Amino acid sequence: MSDIAENLENIRGRIRSAAKRVGRDPHDIKLIAVTKTIEPFRIKEAISCGVTICGENRIQEAKEKIGEIGHSVRWHLIGHLQRNKVKYIFDLFDLIHSVDTLPLAREINKDAQKRKKIMEVLIQTNLSGEESKHGVDAKNTLDLIKEISLLKNISIQGLMTITPFSENPEDSRIYYRQLRDMKEEIKREGIEGVIMKEISMGMSGDFEVAIEEGATLIRVGTAIFGERPN
Repeated sequence: MSDIAENLENIRGRIRSAAKRVGRDPHDIKLIAVTKTIEPFRIKEAISCGVTICGENRIQEAKEKIGEIGHSVRWHLIGHLQRNKVKYIFDLFDLIHSVDTLPLAREINKDAQKRKKIMEVLIQTNLSGEESKHGVDAKNTLDLIKEISLLKNISIQGLMTITPFSENPEDSRIYYRQLRDMKEEIKREGIEGVIMKEISMGMSGDFEVAIEEGATLIRVGTAIFGERPN
């Protein structure tokens, strides 16, 4: 068994265990293989081992990989999206995790309208207040969602967050719980066109905590492919 196959088997076992601890169905948790800087042949190996969603951070890198690998899997943009790159997302990605401003949403909506497409997105929320991280402030998230919900060619599927780096997975729990509570609060608003079924949170170091707190999408790279070169 290859390292990638072994790592994936281990991760799936950990997903099952984390879900079982809180009475969740493991099938409700989708694993995103974060393929940033990973060579296409290694991505193909992960796909052959059952990976069905790949997550990329940068448009140009994604274009090259998707051109070679194709759409046998779903592709998610999990990195920051610049407005001048919006025109490229429609042929590449099935879900955008990183919408955090109204101008960006309007740009996506405008291009989606031209293509007669509905673009599925998550709203990225900055719960920690770190200036180095993208995302709308927690206190402004609901208002932003209400504004974006009026754009007819965007479908808001849920929320995403990135927590501050910590060696201790438990340090993330407060943020993941906050995002789960925010999702439920927004669902109760019953905003037309806002589905709120997905919570994208948790990475290699803390995805089990994220699952315990309600993650439906976990973004795992290092635990699958090993440490990336600096």
